[in-house]
Amino acid sequence: MRQFVAFVLSSAILLPSAAEAQEHDHSQMDHSDANGSKHPAESKYWSGCRVIDHGHDSEAIWDVKLCRAAEGSGTSRLPAAEGGGHSGLHIDAGDNWMVMAHGYAWGVYTDQSGPRGDDKAYVQSMAMLNAEKETGWGKVQLKSMFSLEPLMKNRGYPNLFASGETAGGEALVDRQHPHDLFMELAARVDINVGTDSSVFLYGGPVGEPALGPSAFMHRGSARYNPEAPITHHWFDSGHITYGVATGGYATRQFQIEGSIFTGQEPDEDRWDIEKPRFDSWSVRATWNPTPNWAVQASTGRLKQPESLHPGEDEQRTTASVHYANGSGLSAMLAFSAKDRKPGETLTAWLAEANWNIDDHHTIFGRFENVKNDELFPEHTDPLHDIPFRVSKFQAGYAYRLPLGEQFNLALGGTVSAFAKPDALDAAYGENPMGYTLFARLSLGL
Repeated sequence: MRQFVAFVLSSAILLPSAAEAQEHDHSQMDHSDANGSKHPAESKYWSGCRVIDHGHDSEAIWDVKLCRAAEGSGTSRLPAAEGGGHSGLHIDAGDNWMVMAHGYAWGVYTDQSGPRGDDKAYVQSMAMLNAEKETGWGKVQLKSMFSLEPLMKNRGYPNLFASGETAGGEALVDRQHPHDLFMELAARVDINVGTDSSVFLYGGPVGEPALGPSAFMHRGSARYNPEAPITHHWFDSGHITYGVATGGYATRQFQIEGSIFTGQEPDEDRWDIEKPRFDSWSVRATWNPTPNWAVQASTGRLKQPESLHPGEDEQRTTASVHYANGSGLSAMLAFSAKDRKPGETLTAWLAEANWNIDDHHTIFGRFENVKNDELFPEHTDPLHDIPFRVSKFQAGYAYRLPLGEQFNLALGGTVSAFAKPDALDAAYGENPMGYTLFARLSLGL
């Protein structure tokens, strides 16, 4: 029954919206340069930007007077040139309402080597249905996001050196957990308080607090990477939080905000909506100096975020710089520190980039360096609770094929290698590696 309900929810978002695409006027959405490359941030439905000239070195020159920062996950900001990462389908619903549908189904096969490695074929999925209304006093947004990944079961898919959450009451190590059915059910209201400023309130039963950069599946720098970062629980593990309320002040170049939310990560029942607790807090400041940049710094106190660490709170502090040139290149550099209370501080670095070379070819990559003490969860293991610093190097390629007006298919793969202390050779082998093959069907990019 749960599977049937989830299927209906996802289909209700993707299929009817696609059917209406033939009736929607896309004339305002065609923003191509002389080479036919599209620049999604030019759409008024995303960031209000307009390109004056594509300039030199493939970097677009924007009419700054029209630019607003693009929206990432939750209330996070991206560069205006990023376009928010969600092209999708836009429908004029009347009475000043605009509806946006976006989604993907991502078939993946991965093979991770070494004693702890594994292989698996699986499907990732996400469907979004958002509605937005411009008013004389501001803007109203209704946000929803769903996933059928609970069908994957709680052990998720192989991902060497990843850790976080549980399956069957046991720690997930060298695995990436699936997302919940309900990824976001929230609303945002912006009230104008000046010609270029507003105050806003965001929240709902499922949302994302003001902590860290935009979640990885919403960043253009990670658009075609099929694997979650092994640093996911350092940067954006709160992108599915049951109970969030955020208030903030925003201008074209600055945004400052604060959240109260539930600190504990989702439990193993990935089909339900959990009871909100509002026991944690965070603050975040974001600066968009030009349409090409977004810089954020944030910190938050999480109440017992991990079920395997009862009585242990966490002070998480992050900083990130995101760049997009408006012509197919997006990149991010980020740092995070998890200060466990009680416990030591564990830090992580993340760098990733995605380059759409032309209308068909994309190359992307990711580098991560993380200090992790959860690789040996068994208390009887002599390496239990010992922190190890490991690095992951990943490179990938995607060949993109448009399928009509709205759908896109990307075919590609990645290879990964790791650097680690010699003390981990017995568990992981001397030179563990991994590769993935994927086919990504999306409504929008």
